[in-house]
Amino acid sequence: MSSAVSDRLPTFPWDKLEPYKKTAAAHPDGIVDLSVGTPVDPVPDLVQKALIDAADSPGYPTVWGTPALRDAITGWLERRLGAREVTHRHVLPIVGSKELVAWLPTQLGLGPGDKVAYPRLAYPTYEVGARLARARYEVYDDPTELDPANLKLLWLNSPSNPTGRVLSQAELTRVVAWARRHGVLVFSDECYLELGWEADPVSVLHPDVNGGSYEGIVSVHSLSKRSNLAGYRAAFLAGDPAVLGPLLEIRKHGGMMTSAPTQAAVVAALGDDAHVREQRERYAARRALLREALLSHGFRIEHSEASLYLWATRDESCWSTVAHLADRGILVAPGDFYGEAGEKFVRVALTATDERVRAAVERL
Repeated sequence: MSSAVSDRLPTFPWDKLEPYKKTAAAHPDGIVDLSVGTPVDPVPDLVQKALIDAADSPGYPTVWGTPALRDAITGWLERRLGAREVTHRHVLPIVGSKELVAWLPTQLGLGPGDKVAYPRLAYPTYEVGARLARARYEVYDDPTELDPANLKLLWLNSPSNPTGRVLSQAELTRVVAWARRHGVLVFSDECYLELGWEADPVSVLHPDVNGGSYEGIVSVHSLSKRSNLAGYRAAFLAGDPAVLGPLLEIRKHGGMMTSAPTQAAVVAALGDDAHVREQRERYAARRALLREALLSHGFRIEHSEASLYLWATRDESCWSTVAHLADRGILVAPGDFYGEAGEKFVRVALTATDERVRAAVERL
């Protein structure tokens, strides 16, 4: 990597976990890896079948996706999120949500002097996206307390990664109104929206939040977690056509297209709610076991009312906690990966098999 590029990017955080991963892997019963949120359960049969049936796809797919894909997305938005009057102009398929987060500021034409803001505790790629565009970046506890001067992109994340915190309808309504007053574009990362446990997450696309208008707001959705499609790179945007139209043109030039078989798989996945309920039940059972085990082991859990993680602390350095658990063959993510405010927390993922979760519970 050239020095010019490396100077723009932070150190890839997961490399720092390698020594602890080796320690955990040396456990006689093997490692229990709760550090990453990658699904381990099977891709639903109907989704696999749709992918296979579309395997003979010799031609180039389109960036905007098939009409059937756009119909599936708009139907899901209305059925599951309560969005109203969404058309094909309101949606845009993307190649997984991380790609979008990393390259959005660049695709929006942001650069030096422009500002991107994101939560104080957040997925590291929001910062990476700002750095790639050479834009400035700022973290917040309450976005309405930000200086709106030169603020061109405001990231929301509810349910949050890593904390699992959910923004209430009232909070979202207040933020959207503030952003509109100041001409700030809102992108709401809602990839965990269907995984609420002690809260019912609401989308910025809901009319009670946005007043029936999508002006200045876009939501980001992924099928990685709700449908176990992380390996398919399947996600989409929904919201303001004035924002999505130019993004579609840019992505056409850049060849950012979802494969045709993946598009067919997404149609099947969005049309079926049963597999989502089944997967939720798996995660709920794992969450209950891990939560009780962590509490019994002396941890305190904050937020975590949604998403696929428990945000836990023993009121010590996160790296001391990582080492403590690695000695027991359990690997978790240190909270400072997500910002300095996480320095005394660890993120514990629910994405391990039932057998591995039981092994972690026994060790705790």
